[in-house]
Amino acid sequence: MQNKKFKDRARPDAGEVVVVGGSAAGLYTAAAIARGGRRVRVLESKPDHDPAPRTLIVTNHFRNQLGASAGESILNEIRRFELFTDGRSAQIALTKPDLIIERARLIPTLAREAQHAGAKLSFDTRFLSLSPNSRGLHLDVESSGSREELHAASVVGADGASSRVARTAGWPPIETVPLVQAIVRLPKDCPPDTTRVWFVPDDTPYFYWLIPESAERGALGVIGENGPETARSLARFLEKKHIEPLEWQGARIPVYRRWVPVKRRLGNGEVYLVGDAAAQVKVTTVGGIVTGFRGALGVAQSILQNNRSRELAVLRRELDTHWLIRRTMHHFQQKDYSQLVDLLNLSTRDTLSEITRDESTRLLWNVLRRQPRLVLLGLRGLLLGKNPAPAQRLAPHES
Repeated sequence: MQNKKFKDRARPDAGEVVVVGGSAAGLYTAAAIARGGRRVRVLESKPDHDPAPRTLIVTNHFRNQLGASAGESILNEIRRFELFTDGRSAQIALTKPDLIIERARLIPTLAREAQHAGAKLSFDTRFLSLSPNSRGLHLDVESSGSREELHAASVVGADGASSRVARTAGWPPIETVPLVQAIVRLPKDCPPDTTRVWFVPDDTPYFYWLIPESAERGALGVIGENGPETARSLARFLEKKHIEPLEWQGARIPVYRRWVPVKRRLGNGEVYLVGDAAAQVKVTTVGGIVTGFRGALGVAQSILQNNRSRELAVLRRELDTHWLIRRTMHHFQQKDYSQLVDLLNLSTRDTLSEITRDESTRLLWNVLRRQPRLVLLGLRGLLLGKNPAPAQRLAPHES
């Protein structure tokens, strides 16, 4: 093994916040903390911000979170959903359009925003370990092949579902599920402003989707529980629809089952988790951009305001509601989805049009108020079986 030079920083600022991982949530956290007047440094293991392309769908709340810079990653706007199951279908028009974004465009935009706010980005820097010291926290990192010591008052783990920061600080591992999608030529009968969703419980307890990224192309994908079987299911579905894949995309996404406490005290320092590292993902759709940003804002507020953050309490309620809905639907059979589509009357569809899935508590109660028979269907779903089985740990999309 090659010998590595060991460096030690002289008189580091003990008040610095170190964010491990140049993810969307990590960069959003860094920008918020820097705007609050704290020194912040982002450690990114890659040599530059060149993320793998992945087509994602988010609600219009994304614009509120990013402001004017949101437009740089938006590929398309979606104004209608079409739901399919067992020969039945339903259409839902959206009052405010959903947005199709490209992750490979989003990450560089967030990096620029963080730097503009005053955050320092350190590329080719890999986090190794974390321990307490008299001034806060001590980090061992590898930077461009050399060992280096850093010191910080707080560390934020934004390094994904298999977060090394979380493991080092004592958080238990979280479950993940595979998402696989193919970039395809958009079928001629699919309008470019319409997302299609198919419920096929024999293949997956989640769903298939087709999200147009332009008038010519779209992303057709599926969420599953077993990696290889999920990929095989998508291949069969593409063949059935007579659609040829142009390229493949995929990821493993964390599954939210209960609130993950985002803070741990380590000696005189504090360690936080954001985004996928904290399973801040809507488990109904396995989407985490908007919720990851909300978690990032909550952690930034906690660091800047002495652990006071209303945003984290609101996010916890939101994620718990999504978990209740997922528990209800996870054991649905084909006839249950057929009944669900049949029960989407005009007033219920109006609610789904007006209230986004990033307001799940309000959405759920308004839907149930307008279609009470959905309560019985939901109770039946809860009684069909036990909680969803843990996802198998095998080696895209946001909603």
